[in-house]
Order: sequence, then structure tokens, then C-alpha cells
Amino acid sequence: MQGVNITSDIGPLKRVMLHRPGRELLNLIPRRLEDLLFDDIPYLKAAQEEHDAFAQTLREQGARVDYLEDLMSDVLALYPELVKPFLYQWLEEGRIRTRRWQDALYDYLRSHYEGKALVEKTMEGITLREMGSMHIQTLQDMIASPDDLIVDPMPNLYFTRDPAAVVGKGIFISKMCFSTRRRETIYTDYIFRYHPDFKDQVKYYYSRDEFARLEGGDVICLSPSVLAIGISQRTSPDAIEKAAANLFAAPESGVRTILAVYIPSTRAFMHLDTVFTQVDVDKFTVHPAILGPLKIFEITRGDHFDPSDPEPELNIYQLEEPLEQVLARYLHRDSVRLIPCGGNDPIAAAREQWNDGSNTLCLSPGKIIVYSRNELSNELLRQEGLEVLEIPSSELSRGRGGPRCMSMPLTRDINY
Repeated sequence: MQGVNITSDIGPLKRVMLHRPGRELLNLIPRRLEDLLFDDIPYLKAAQEEHDAFAQTLREQGARVDYLEDLMSDVLALYPELVKPFLYQWLEEGRIRTRRWQDALYDYLRSHYEGKALVEKTMEGITLREMGSMHIQTLQDMIASPDDLIVDPMPNLYFTRDPAAVVGKGIFISKMCFSTRRRETIYTDYIFRYHPDFKDQVKYYYSRDEFARLEGGDVICLSPSVLAIGISQRTSPDAIEKAAANLFAAPESGVRTILAVYIPSTRAFMHLDTVFTQVDVDKFTVHPAILGPLKIFEITRGDHFDPSDPEPELNIYQLEEPLEQVLARYLHRDSVRLIPCGGNDPIAAAREQWNDGSNTLCLSPGKIIVYSRNELSNELLRQEGLEVLEIPSSELSRGRGGPRCMSMPLTRDINY
């Protein structure tokens, strides 16, 4: 499977990228949870077992599963000359500002790790103690605890949806909202630029160096020509305008319309896909709490759109129809069905939304993966005629992300 190709969120899934939770979760401590965007500390062994069950379900349904850590290891093995620039970029973006410290950490990593172990170590983080005599004696070091982290871990990496999003045969590399997650896109950038499965085959429609924040969890492919992007806690309106201009300037993208969907900017509704996912040709999950404040804007090419203009003309209109009518019109359906997370019970809806009841991963039209703990929402989905595949999530859900968040589809069958 060469390149990428995603033109909908429901076409039969053929290839997907995951990250198996690793030792980065062991460097989560209570006083750093807020900084690292966690509400609790997952138990690593159980989280890995749950994630393995997720990966096995994907394989049993015919999807090829690739791991982020393996793809990145492939790149560094094929191009050993990239190891040094990769590590120094990782150190710089990890807020290691002095050259002396960068050199000391680089020497430590190269002398203790290689191959996949090196990649996994960059995800795990580094403490002062483990460097031993290789660390620099500064005043800060002399007063610091030996167990202080010099370089932070990246515990959110198992949510592979956010650092990038495939659009057609191209990709958005995200400009992440929070600094603790920005280094995650270094891996995706290297993979799509250098891995032989993707090198020179994937068009960049948004890069990690753009000025405005955009994350993959806010990007939903409704059809080859229509893309929905959430205006959310983590994706800004100006990023959507920039992404629209880039897509409209590239006829091969196939995208002609972007629906910018405004949702409340809160932790519970961090991305569009935490409150809204497509599960069949005419069915969507939705969290009922977004329907009141929801606003939808249509973005198309302006009449005098000039791709050479730094700010090419866009037509932007607020749509007045309810969400289900907008979706039906753009999907060319007589109607669509919105299936509420938790049903009409506001307490159940809030509880199951917190545990990602609306965040489903569609494997093919009408077949989805969900967390088993969201019993009420899952039963409602079955009553709507959907095939519901449940996976355990007692530990995975502590990171506040569901099956869609944990997966980055690379290829879907466009014929369904």
C-alpha cells in the first residue's frame, strides 16, 4: 500500500497508523497531569492490553495496522544521516535551549539507545538521574531532584488522530494547540517526508510550521468534495481559512467545500470528533449539548480566487438549516439520522460523552468500533441497525479520547 487515500470517514478501512502506549505513561505524575493534558494516570500494562485488543479488532476486520514507532524507526534506519537533525530538533522543541545541554543529551541518547529503542526513548522523556555523570553541573541541576524530568514525556501520542489528517491523497500535518503536544508532529512529518511508503507521494495541504493551530481530531471527510472542520478549543478559524485556501489552490485535492463547524471551546468538547462522528452513509453520532450553540459556515472559492495571493478570496456564509439538513444536502441524501450520545438522558449523555461515547471509528458503512463502557449509547447504535464492535477502555479512556482519536486512517476503499 503506497501513499494515502481518504475521501470519506466511512469507506472500508484498509490501512491505519496507531501508537501502542509505552513508558511515556510511567512518567505521568499527579502534579504534572494538567500540563500534560491528562486527568488521571492510566495503568500502563492494562492500557497496553486494551490497545492490543483494539489493534487485533482492526486486523480481524481486514485493516493493516502500522505503528508510529515502527514507521519512524524505518525512516532512521534507511536514512541514518537524519538521526542527528531529528534528535536536535526534538531537543530544541523540547525546550532544551542551551547548546551544552543539547549536546550532553544527544551524546547520552546516542551512547545508550539505537533503532526503535531510540525512537521510544524520545517519546518516554529523560530524567536527571538516568543521565548519571553525563549531565551538566549547573546551579539548577544542583538544586533539582534527581528524578526531575529534563525532557518531558509525550503521553498523548497514542491519540494518533490529532498530529495529522489525511485528505484525499494529501495530508494536514497539525499545528498543535498546546506546547506539550507539538513535538508529536515531528514523527509524522518525518514519516510522510521520508518513509518509502509515502515519500514523494503525499501532498502537504497544511504544515506544522503554519501560524495558526489546527488538529486532526477536528477534520472529518464527508465526501471527496466536502470536508468538515471543527472550530474548537484546538483549531482556530484562521487555520481553517488557510487550509481552505491551500486545498482550493490544489485541484487534485478534490475538495470544493469546507463546512466550518463551531462547537463550544471546552475540555469535554476538545475536538469535533469528540461530539460528532459519521457511522453510516446517512447516520451520525452527536452529543446533544452541541446542537444549541452549534453554528455552521460554508467556505468555497471566491469568484476571483488567486492561489498566488497570500490571502486568496474565499466565500464564507453562515448556514441557517439545522445540522441534519445541512448534512443531508451535502451528502445528497433525502435525510440523515443524528443518534444522540446517551439518548435523551442528560446525566447519561454527559457521563458517556466524558468517556467518548460519540467518538466512534467507522470500519465500513454501518460497522463501528466503540468503547464497551458506554452501554447506553452502544445500545442506541445497535437499535439503529449498526454493527457495534466493543473494545475495553478502563485505562485508555483516562486520556480522554476514543477509538477514532486513537487511530489515523491512511487508506480507505473509495468504492463502497
